[in-house]
Amino acid sequence: MKLYDISLSGNCYKVRLFLSLLDKEYETIPVNTAAGDTRTAMFLKLNPRGQVPVLEDHDLVIWDSTAILMYLARRYGNESWLPRDAIELAMVGQWLAVAQNEILYGIARARAMLLFKRAGDLQEYQTIGTGILEVMEQHLENRDWLALKHPTIADIACYPYVLLAPDAGITLEHYPAIQAWIDRIKTLPDYKDML
Repeated sequence: MKLYDISLSGNCYKVRLFLSLLDKEYETIPVNTAAGDTRTAMFLKLNPRGQVPVLEDHDLVIWDSTAILMYLARRYGNESWLPRDAIELAMVGQWLAVAQNEILYGIARARAMLLFKRAGDLQEYQTIGTGILEVMEQHLENRDWLALKHPTIADIACYPYVLLAPDAGITLEHYPAIQAWIDRIKTLPDYKDML
């Protein structure tokens, strides 16, 4: 198994973290976007969107962090990570959508502006980011995990950029329920830090 990866990418970290939690061995293929690695013909054959992460598992190639998490959960995990029950699956799906929307368009974009000098509207991104943190804080006040009574890929999908919110200029000090959720994730067996 190979993972095309950027070490500072929250989306790549989702996959690395989940592979670690599943105790799966893989080879990391570092990608340098500044050098144009994601625009080469070889890389665009793997992912025509020109983005990381990309996972190669034998002859199968999967791109997009959410798709990769879903694949790994079904292929190598157990049903607790991605349930088959329609209601439970929908509960997980709601938070996967949050990871791909408010967290990405808020926290991740603000972080990209501050760390990587990307263009954009920092105030707008931070407003989106703090808005979803307030939703998550309220949601986690009475539960340990986002979707179900145990960790799922919804938690793994949302975790990296919430953890990295300070890099986006958003403090987590006003979110004790989120901080407790972060601490719970860090205690999962085979948890792996970002770097």
